[in-house]
Amino acid sequence: MKKREEEKILTAGQIARRRFFRNRLATAGLIIVVSFVFLSLFAPLFTDYTVSQTDLRNLRSGPSAAHLLGTDDLGRDIFARLLYGGRVSIAVGVASMLLQMAIGVTLGAAAGYFGGVTDKVIMRMVDIIMCFPFFVIAVALAAVIGGSIWNLILIIGMLMWPGIARIVRTEVLTIRDNEYIMAAKALGLSPVQIIVKEVLPNVFSSILVASTLAVANGILMESTLSFLGLGVRPPAPSWGNMLVAAQNMAVLKNQWWMWIPAGAAVVLMVLAINFLGDGLRDALDTRNQQ
Repeated sequence: MKKREEEKILTAGQIARRRFFRNRLATAGLIIVVSFVFLSLFAPLFTDYTVSQTDLRNLRSGPSAAHLLGTDDLGRDIFARLLYGGRVSIAVGVASMLLQMAIGVTLGAAAGYFGGVTDKVIMRMVDIIMCFPFFVIAVALAAVIGGSIWNLILIIGMLMWPGIARIVRTEVLTIRDNEYIMAAKALGLSPVQIIVKEVLPNVFSSILVASTLAVANGILMESTLSFLGLGVRPPAPSWGNMLVAAQNMAVLKNQWWMWIPAGAAVVLMVLAINFLGDGLRDALDTRNQQ
């Protein structure tokens, strides 16, 4: 009872913040995500090597004082490529999420608010896109338009927005007949004004959680497509194309430093973002009394 009385005098933001930081996995996820972003953005502070600088005397050499995570088959420092590659992988995840949000939130809000024919047309588009296997279409598109950072962002964003649209549509359907929406209509606000000023702010928590998971999916998709040779092209590093080394059985068995760091980075980042998303969902859930 005492905890509930204390929470009553706090703002909604303060309550959500308290709930979030009580979740140890969510807090750990936030720390890991911030750490990866910081290391990637300020990579020159942590390594003296560039992504293309070679050391011909140390080809495929293991971790040492000179090369913390060893070198690859061209003598490039793996630690440096891991940090700079993080910029690319995280940027692809964030940019593809923004594209998904732009399309999914717009169409989902329109479908939920207007209903009728608009809803049917948009949801049939969603059903059509979601019925195709993502990897088959993504690989086909990457093969046709070529692999690059911008093409990856376009492919991931254009194929993964339907999930966001469904979430937003469902949330909008639950609030579109509320009194404050009716009041806004009575005041003469246009549908666009009502959606922007009244509807979206009230579904923001669901959009925020979905956006974090979209970043994780974007990083995972970039890694997968780059591993298949259809994503970021060398010499530009990304966590995905660094994993290409694992296609060689000799490297897979004997040179673990050439693929495990990149694989661990992908796994840790995706797990951390998922923990972060789960924590945000629980913290922003008004039904949560803990």
